[in-house]
Amino acid sequence: NLDAKNMFFFYATGVTPAMTMKMVGEGSQYAGAFVDAKGNPLDGSKTYRLHMPPNIPAKDFWSFTLYDNQTRSMLQTDQQSPAVGSLTKGLLVNADGSVDVYFGPKAPSEKESNWVQTIPGKGWNTLLRLYGPLEPWFNRTWRPGEIEPM
Repeated sequence: NLDAKNMFFFYATGVTPAMTMKMVGEGSQYAGAFVDAKGNPLDGSKTYRLHMPPNIPAKDFWSFTLYDNQTRSMLQTDQQSPAVGSLTKGLLVNADGSVDVYFGPKAPSEKESNWVQTIPGKGWNTLLRLYGPLEPWFNRTWRPGEIEPM
């Protein structure tokens, strides 16, 4: 736990009990991604897709935010915010309740609401944030998909 807390403090410059404790339906939980499904660093020149299975275990809301590998700050792009999530206006939800999220320099056609812009030549990473995380997150019966190059 000490290593995890140190890593998160370096990454986010802060740790609160709500980030680290199991509190079903309260607080928040985070999962970071730094490589794609093949183990390669996330590349701002490429386009990726991540499939979120149905019944995303967040009572309040969920989101992905992109960060610059060099500065640890949010990725600076033409978008107002380098994020997408359940509160995103116009988010496309599949018929089964799953959601596909896209990351890349240009939005896939007709998927703009589910897309976060990246910058060619710049590495990035992302956090999946679950606010009000539910039991399937803690018991690992629900898991997000991998970040797949398209």
